[in-house]
Amino acid sequence: MFIKQIIIQGFKSYKEQTVIEPFSPKHNVIVGRNGSGKSNFFAAIRFVLSDAYTQMGREERQALLHEGSGSAVMSAYVEIIFDNSDERFPTGKDELILRRTIGLKKDEYSLDRKNATKADVMNLLESAGFSRSNPYYIVPQGRVTTLTNMKDAERLNLLKEVAGTQVYEARRTESLKIMTDTNNKRAKIDELLDYIKERLGELEEEKEELRSYQDKDRERRCLEYTIYHREQVEIANALDNIDEQRQTGVDETDDNRERFIAGEKELGEAEAQISETKQEIGIFLVDKRQLEDERKDAARARAKIELEVKSLSDGQSAAQQLRARYDQESQAVQDAIREREQELEEILPKYDVKKNEEITVKAQLDDTEALRQRLYAKQGRNSQFRNKKERDAWLKQEIDEVYSALATRKAIRLQTNEEISELEGEIQAMDAGVIEIRAKLDGRGDEMQSMSEQVQAAKDERERLLDQRKELWREEAKLDSVVTHAQQELDRADRTLSHTMDQNTSRGLAAVRRIKRQHNLEGVHGTLAELLEVDERYRTAIEVTAGNSLFHYVVDNDETATKVLEILQKEKSGRVTFMPLNRLKPRAADVPKANDAVPMIEKIHYDQKYEKALQQVFGKTIICPNLAIAAQYARSHGVNAITPEGDRSDKKGALTGGFHDPRQSRLEAVRNVSKWRADYDAHKQRVIKVRRELEQKDQEITHAVGELQKIEQKRHQLEARYGPLHHDLRSKVGTLQNKKDQLLAKQHSKENVEASLKALGEQQGSYEADLSSDFKKALSADEERQLQSATSTVQDLRKQYSELSTSRSELEGRKSGLEVELRENLRQRLDQLKGQEIENTRGKSGSALKGSQRELKRINQTVETVGKKLQLVEVSIDEANGQLAKLEHSKAERQGQQEEIAKAIERYQRRMEKSMEKKALLKDRAAECSRNIRDLGVLPEEAFERFEKTNSNTVIKRLHKVNESLKKYSHVNKKAFEQYNNFTKQRDTLNNRREELGSSQSSIEELIEVLDQRKDEAIERTFKQVSREFADTFEKLVPAGRGRLIIQRKTDRNLEDDEDDSEEERRESVENYTGVGISVSFNSKQDEQQRIQQLSGGQKSLCALALVFAIQQCDPAPFYLFDEIDANLDAQYRTAVANMLKSISENSENGQFICTTFRSEMVMVADKCYGVAYSNKTSSIDVVKREEAREFVEGQKP
Repeated sequence: MFIKQIIIQGFKSYKEQTVIEPFSPKHNVIVGRNGSGKSNFFAAIRFVLSDAYTQMGREERQALLHEGSGSAVMSAYVEIIFDNSDERFPTGKDELILRRTIGLKKDEYSLDRKNATKADVMNLLESAGFSRSNPYYIVPQGRVTTLTNMKDAERLNLLKEVAGTQVYEARRTESLKIMTDTNNKRAKIDELLDYIKERLGELEEEKEELRSYQDKDRERRCLEYTIYHREQVEIANALDNIDEQRQTGVDETDDNRERFIAGEKELGEAEAQISETKQEIGIFLVDKRQLEDERKDAARARAKIELEVKSLSDGQSAAQQLRARYDQESQAVQDAIREREQELEEILPKYDVKKNEEITVKAQLDDTEALRQRLYAKQGRNSQFRNKKERDAWLKQEIDEVYSALATRKAIRLQTNEEISELEGEIQAMDAGVIEIRAKLDGRGDEMQSMSEQVQAAKDERERLLDQRKELWREEAKLDSVVTHAQQELDRADRTLSHTMDQNTSRGLAAVRRIKRQHNLEGVHGTLAELLEVDERYRTAIEVTAGNSLFHYVVDNDETATKVLEILQKEKSGRVTFMPLNRLKPRAADVPKANDAVPMIEKIHYDQKYEKALQQVFGKTIICPNLAIAAQYARSHGVNAITPEGDRSDKKGALTGGFHDPRQSRLEAVRNVSKWRADYDAHKQRVIKVRRELEQKDQEITHAVGELQKIEQKRHQLEARYGPLHHDLRSKVGTLQNKKDQLLAKQHSKENVEASLKALGEQQGSYEADLSSDFKKALSADEERQLQSATSTVQDLRKQYSELSTSRSELEGRKSGLEVELRENLRQRLDQLKGQEIENTRGKSGSALKGSQRELKRINQTVETVGKKLQLVEVSIDEANGQLAKLEHSKAERQGQQEEIAKAIERYQRRMEKSMEKKALLKDRAAECSRNIRDLGVLPEEAFERFEKTNSNTVIKRLHKVNESLKKYSHVNKKAFEQYNNFTKQRDTLNNRREELGSSQSSIEELIEVLDQRKDEAIERTFKQVSREFADTFEKLVPAGRGRLIIQRKTDRNLEDDEDDSEEERRESVENYTGVGISVSFNSKQDEQQRIQQLSGGQKSLCALALVFAIQQCDPAPFYLFDEIDANLDAQYRTAVANMLKSISENSENGQFICTTFRSEMVMVADKCYGVAYSNKTSSIDVVKREEAREFVEGQKP
């Protein structure tokens, strides 16, 4: 085992975490300047492994923490990692990590990262070979000097310490102390035995006098027992009589109580019916008031509508006369129009036929005339030209001109066609517009009728919504009355419930309900009373069992309870006890299984998720038919038992009971509060809903009124629109006629252009035919015949055309006259008559009268309906008042009966109170008798029969006589027998104890002798071993010299004691040892040796080191720490010491050395070198090469 690695942080000069590279298992050397932290490194190891840093104060702890610039160090630790491959530490691991952490207020050890005590650490170290008796495996600075200057006596003490004599001395001191205590105890025992012997002699004399006293006292106790027993019998008989009377009265009182409870229930029902009846009367009165107001409003509206109907009826007569006149004239104009249109329809076909014939004849005439003209022109051209060439030239010129004319005519025809098409489109659109306007004018009545129907429908919708709003107003008024009544009843029920609990609890429960609503806490369920349902028969038993637990608040978990409690405490809103379901753990009770013992929990109805809360309060209680059975089960099964009437026997035997007024029932008060709160909340929600519906109805009415106004506005716009339509019609008709005239002119122009085009085409054909024909001076025979035929045909066609043109002109004149008359006269007059009708009837139509008549009919129906409802309400009020009177009378009668029953119960209660007082006195007397009998102590058997038949007076007289006899024994020691027995037992016990102490003292003396012998043997053995190792070690260090240890005695202080003395002689002389000296020779093994006081400083240090090495060889350690042990040695001795360290580390399993030095001899034999650096008040350690370490130490030489 060896030190593998060390980690330091915050310890003295090592501020930051310093992880030292693993050490060599052999020889390690640490170099560094003075003040760099070498000694602090060794102090860190001692801080963990030795007892040097124990029982430290605050200042001493602070001195171990790093002090420097920067943040303060609050704690420090040193961690040593041991290689445990040889399993020297019994941990079963290859490594052991030992850490000690220190702060201003803590000092902790840990083994393998787990906390451990200091005792555990020290025991583990001792098991691995770290001996407390040999602290020289760590040699700090100054220890060698101390050994050098140590006196012979001090050196002897060191030898004893190495020998382990401290253990023997501690045990010997402890044994001597025990022996002293034993002697003291024996002395005290002897004193007590002398006293007991003297006291036993006195008690022998008192025993005889005590026997006479006991005989008299026995007779006295028998007499007193007889008196007390007879008194007990008399008291028991009296108590039985009282119980019998009570039971008889209880039966009678139970009947009265049941009658009283039934009466109270009937009174409650009667009061509830009276309250409901009064509420109904209030609602009927509200209905009556609203219906009367509605009837008055309807009467006023009916009067107003009747005046409007009368006014509209009068205006309707005049309007009908005017309309009849207009209708007559309009009918005449329409008849004339129909006649003219019929005549025009007859003329138009004839006119079209004539016109078509005229056009056909005119076309034939033009064709024939053109043919004739062409022939005449050709005849003239033939005589005009001399040859064909001239003719052809002229024909080509003409053909070109004809082409040009054709193009011009075609362009004109195209433009004319476009204009005709445009005019036809405009005329068609205007015709449609005129037809539309006429249709609008003709359909004016239907449109006005439809608009009036829409207006009436909108008015009906408005009235329907108004009626619905009235119904909602009526319902709201009723609900306000109901809510007010429910609020009053709820307040009354709350006050009643508050009287059953203290004020703080009442305020707390109200605050919890408010907090639940405000914070929406789902886990706040309610009070225990609110979460259970129970039959009325067991209600009293439930209330008595639960007590104030009825108002404990059940919540889902303790987090919810904590949240609510914090708010309650913050608001200071009372006091509440919570029952978190997750914390409740009710225990199962030993409930009897019998017909006359019913578990109370079975008579309670509740939700299963609240079972823990119910079991906590009611799980250990049973219901029994009477108190006797209840008391029996309470004693036998350790449960609480109660009767349905509330009489209770708990498991400790206490009985409680009495009358419980059902009018003050907590459960009933909770039920009333819950009932009225539910009614209030339901009606309140209905009020909110009705008010929302009213808001919705107001919006619907506003929307309906807006729609009505829009429709009326449309109707007014429609009425005002017909005048402009007439003006628009006249304008459109005039424009349409102009367009038709323009179209007719364009059509004539088109016909002319077509004719011109046709003529030019034929002329062009003629020119082209001439161009292709031969040149002749005269016409051909065919041409001549064509010319003659054309001349005769032209004459016939002209005559025919003239006749057709005359007929067509006549028909056209008649047609134009009819069209002008229809357009300019008749139709304008008809439109004028319609416009006048609109102007005269605008705002005075019969629709207003019809609407008013419908409104009047509706109001009459409303008045009739309201009157019927009012009659029904009045009948209901009368019936309710009659019912209320009956209920009041019935209530008064029942109250009288209840008063009589209450008086009877009160009388019995007073009688029972007197009986209970008498019973209590009798029980006190019985208890006193029992106490007196118990005070008599254990009675002889004759006490129960000796005076059983003796007269009571005789017993009393005899008791008086016995008491007088006992007075002369007043000075007797009544405990003489007991004291004699006690002292005898004490004497025997003390004798046994004295013998044990004597045996113990002998054992202790033997132990002290053995300890002294072992201590002497250990000292002799250790001295011999250390002396031998010192001689060997000194010879290795100084090969030319010789050294030895010398024991000094008291008898021969100045003489040397030879090592070869016999063992017996040494044992006898151990107590005479006064010191250990050192005698050495450095030059020769034969020279006279010198004592250490005669040596130089370096020689003294070498001798001290030899002694240290000798002690270590006697008690080897796993490793050794040397701090500058070679500081005072010469070069040759430093080399010898270094070689010895190297030899020990290489040849021994336990040979790890960690040394600090300023000398190169130690560095040259080291397996690994480390350098300590100091910067910014902080030390650090790093591995350095041997050459660097040697150069450093050589550089430190002066």
